[in-house]
Amino acid sequence: MYVIIHGNTVADGSSDVKGIIGAILDNSSRIGQEHHIRNSQGDPLLAAIAARDLIDNQKVQAIIGSQTWAETSLVAEICTQKSIPLLSLADATPEWAMKKWPFLLQSSPTQIMQMKAIAEIVKSWKLYNVSMIYEDGDSSSTEVLSQLSGALTEVGTELSNVLAIPPLVSSSLSQQLEKLRDGQCRIFIVHLSFPLALNLFEAAKIMNMMGGGNVWITTGTFTSLVHSLNASTISNMQGVIGVKSYIPKLLPHYADFYHRFRKLFCSENFEEFNYEPGIFAAQAYDAAWIVVHAMRESNQKGGLLLDKISLSNFTGLSGKIQFIEHKRAPAHTFKIINVIGRSYREIGFWSNGHGFSKLLDQNASYSSSVKELGKVVNPTCSIRLRIGVPSMSNFKQYANVIQYHSENVTSFKFKGFSIDLFDETIKNLPYHLEYDYFAFNGTYDELVKQVYWKKYDAVVGDVSVVSSRYEYVSFTQPYTDMGLMMIVPVKSKTGNRTWLFMKPFTELMWVLILVIIVYNGFVVWIIERNHRPDELKGPILHQTTTMLWLAFCSLFSLNGDRLHSNLSRVAMVVWLFVALIITQTYTASLASKLIVEQFEPTVDSIQKLKNNNAM
Repeated sequence: MYVIIHGNTVADGSSDVKGIIGAILDNSSRIGQEHHIRNSQGDPLLAAIAARDLIDNQKVQAIIGSQTWAETSLVAEICTQKSIPLLSLADATPEWAMKKWPFLLQSSPTQIMQMKAIAEIVKSWKLYNVSMIYEDGDSSSTEVLSQLSGALTEVGTELSNVLAIPPLVSSSLSQQLEKLRDGQCRIFIVHLSFPLALNLFEAAKIMNMMGGGNVWITTGTFTSLVHSLNASTISNMQGVIGVKSYIPKLLPHYADFYHRFRKLFCSENFEEFNYEPGIFAAQAYDAAWIVVHAMRESNQKGGLLLDKISLSNFTGLSGKIQFIEHKRAPAHTFKIINVIGRSYREIGFWSNGHGFSKLLDQNASYSSSVKELGKVVNPTCSIRLRIGVPSMSNFKQYANVIQYHSENVTSFKFKGFSIDLFDETIKNLPYHLEYDYFAFNGTYDELVKQVYWKKYDAVVGDVSVVSSRYEYVSFTQPYTDMGLMMIVPVKSKTGNRTWLFMKPFTELMWVLILVIIVYNGFVVWIIERNHRPDELKGPILHQTTTMLWLAFCSLFSLNGDRLHSNLSRVAMVVWLFVALIITQTYTASLASKLIVEQFEPTVDSIQKLKNNNAM
């Protein structure tokens, strides 16, 4: 089935539209049924064949569709080859696709604002880790995942788990969900196709993951079709919170669209029990009108149809329509629903820049928390943590296990600084956490290994941080000094005092000083040898000894009266300044070592005592 518009009178009474529009979607899905367009049967290859037929045989000037990225990518390739605009109805379009297929336009609003609405819902519960479940192999889902990750980061939350579910897989959903079941406080964001999401919730209910502290948030891909579900299917989704696009039903032409849609939908889909038009019907209607207006502009003023579509700027059934770089601008208002009982209820709205509100009017009051919309499910931990406490604690001030016996029943009471600190820490967490203490009668190493073996979730008490235990658990930052110390004999750092005069400088420093002395004497000898030939010239041995003598004498005196060149005097002044620093530093350091006795411990660690088998 396909829709062709060519030169007929349209809804606003005009008849100057010349051109043909083709539309392709999966007519077996509820989305396709709402669109009333050519049936691809969910097969990307059939969608491509339908596109080729519409272009070659029907001579269409634009194509609307399809609803999945797999179909869109094939049809976009054909449309680009034929220079025919394709208005995609998929959730999102990757940036690379726009560059590869310049005739591709995304006629559904970008999802960035919807992801921000979901992030604000998560922020209301002050939780910092969430999980996302999306359909694997779908490039548009990857784009949504990136947008959601960015939105969560802005509110101080991050995706701790990402589960990609292959399409058309239902038998292994339980195994897939098992990967997320071990979490503590669980919030799951679901971005799946409609049939796959239904199978997911059915599997989650069987696994007792619906409720019990779990929160499920669905994106508009699923939420916008919840109105088409019957009561038996809804029963698998109790407590689900959804975000869906908002349709401003007060627009003048909405009433006419509403009545015509219900009449046509009822006649073609009599097996459906709900005939209400959803956002997908509105978007398909708007996409057709986008092309109609663009054709009218192109016929009247000339120019490319693609450019006329890109410049569209008017208000349709699904909100304001405007394209930015071939993508429709995002919507700014969304409905928040909560599945309760045999149906669902609309609990309020979220508007970008304002927040949550129960109504949309001039007197609406906004809040930053979804909790203000009424009673909605709150995430809690469905698992009680098991906390191990050492009953043989060495320091009872930190962890003290008191045992009581009464009528063949043994009970325990836990006291101490570590216990009180843990209790106060839990109270200050932004979410509720339930836990129980368990006494452990064993060594500290054995207790730590109980966490590794998952018998306990954590250990509270006077457990020292040692390297061997790091192999099994992670430790919190130490919050107190235990006051433990070793008392060991000391030994003198100075050692042999015979060579004490060498200690102020290191060996490298002594070598450096010697090099500077010789170098300075050599420079003075080179400059002065022409002025004092009797003293500084002669055999090599005589010159060498004279140069060394001149170098070491300059360490203690300037010998200014014996220097004849101004250059040698300048060199000697610089050297005298360096020699002054060296001698003063040496004198001070040597005096300190002679006066103050310095010691170091003979043993610097317990491990050294163990290695020596010391008592």
